[in-house]
Amino acid sequence: MKRLLLLEPVMALCTFSYFLNAPLMQQYVYRRLWAQMTNTTYPISDTSRCTTSNSSSSYEGVQKQASLFSLYTDVLCTIPSLLVILLLVTYSDRAGRKITIIIPVIGMLINTLAYLTVSYFELNIYLLIGSSILSALCGGLGTFLGGCFAYIADLCDTRCKKTLRMAGVDMMIGVLAGGASISTGYFLKTAGFNWPFLTSTLMLCLSLIYAVFVLEETIKPPSDVVIMDLAPRRSAIKQMVCGVYQMLAGASRSCKIALALLIVIFISFSFAYIGGVSMITLYELNKPLCWTEILIGYGSALTTTVFLTSFVGVSLFTCCGVPQLFIVLFGILSLVMSMVMTAFAETTLFMFVAIGSMILSKMPFPVLRAMMSEIISKSEQGE
Repeated sequence: MKRLLLLEPVMALCTFSYFLNAPLMQQYVYRRLWAQMTNTTYPISDTSRCTTSNSSSSYEGVQKQASLFSLYTDVLCTIPSLLVILLLVTYSDRAGRKITIIIPVIGMLINTLAYLTVSYFELNIYLLIGSSILSALCGGLGTFLGGCFAYIADLCDTRCKKTLRMAGVDMMIGVLAGGASISTGYFLKTAGFNWPFLTSTLMLCLSLIYAVFVLEETIKPPSDVVIMDLAPRRSAIKQMVCGVYQMLAGASRSCKIALALLIVIFISFSFAYIGGVSMITLYELNKPLCWTEILIGYGSALTTTVFLTSFVGVSLFTCCGVPQLFIVLFGILSLVMSMVMTAFAETTLFMFVAIGSMILSKMPFPVLRAMMSEIISKSEQGE
């Protein structure tokens, strides 16, 4: 069977699955905590749950526990995920890019199956922290995207083509993420949690099959790379560490400084973006908004439109010759403005305006990736 250098199907399936799950997971934890702490069924309304007779202390207590659950999950997953990203994506410079695509998909599949199992059998929700850690040890979404963009970088030979191709992939992610987010609310209201989790599981299985059997490798690994059952000359971990060292040792001093600064900016902005966006759903569930699953779906969809608007922004700014660092700055300011407005949002309309102000907040990601890929050599595009 002839393999294809077409990455988009894998990214499309994983993206739809991920953004179908993202709002569901937080709502599932919130509802389970609500049932445990209040000994009542979760209030469901077609307009707003604030009209129910539940006291403010109930909302505050549940949100506190849900926030702690989210904090534990984020902290315990972020540290191993960052380490795996550095090692695994660098290792892909020798072993091939597919390893950074396949392993994270397996991790996401494990996590989704865990949510499906806990939801179906009503097991202890704190088991989900363990599944999230396992997913993080497989690299998580960060490694998956890093591998995908490294794969794309291998196929692009010019700076402009690379920037636009990466931004174009971000746009595709935005379209699918928006569709998945909108469908989440209706799916949840109609079928509950089990069917969406099952749908996500099936999509990840299809993505895994495509990545393993259809996707072509862009880098042919040398004979001394440890892959599957081949007898190793060196351990895989040692090769990963050596890959990181070689990437830094082979560059000039100015390149090392520039790369280090870009990595710091990328990681810092990622923390701010992921941390801020992940708390939006919890804020929407609590007073004074008390959004329903339908409104949360539309809010999540509006959040994902930044993929589209950021693609347009990157394209226009690039064509107009705006320096890349200014594009990054505009994106950071867009996120700052959105987070400040969200902190003071007390009505549905103002909350939608706050989310909409994130219009350019995704621009730093493709631009920073392109800038980092320009600094290091072609053979080290994984980092």
